[in-house]
Amino acid sequence: MSDIKSGANLLFLREEELRQGIELLFFAYRDFTGEADAMLAKHGFGRAHHRVIYFVGRRPGMSVSELLGILKITKQSLSRVLSQLVREGFITQKQGTRDRRQRLLELTDKGVALEAELTERQRRRIARAFREAGPGAVDGFRKVLTGMIDEPDRSHFMAAAAPTGRRRRP
Repeated sequence: MSDIKSGANLLFLREEELRQGIELLFFAYRDFTGEADAMLAKHGFGRAHHRVIYFVGRRPGMSVSELLGILKITKQSLSRVLSQLVREGFITQKQGTRDRRQRLLELTDKGVALEAELTERQRRRIARAFREAGPGAVDGFRKVLTGMIDEPDRSHFMAAAAPTGRRRRP
């Protein structure tokens, strides 16, 4: 793989530079998820379980329909994963106070502990990369990833990225 030149005219990216970006994403994703995948496998869980645990941990009390909107998966797929997480004591479901049909999700203490363990590994990886790259690169990284998110979800992410203070730690 060739080095990306910092002076490259970014308005005229060549095919090789674009393919290198794709390749970097594949390798980064593989390594970003690798440790978590191994930890999840010990529980018989996969990446779908990880995403559910992560987002419920980030937004305790979120509804099932909010989670469906974030994950963009079918109700059937979510139901299978969520049922297993509830059955095994990682997530609780409560009835909504305004709408009794609504199911609100929250991590149990067991779920909080697993989420913290999974996230800590990934947090360390990102923190190391951010430190090595420097503040300008971190800002650029955020801009690039935000630019890759479909337009309707960009504003959702920006609002959701602000700390809520609702997160629990074991």
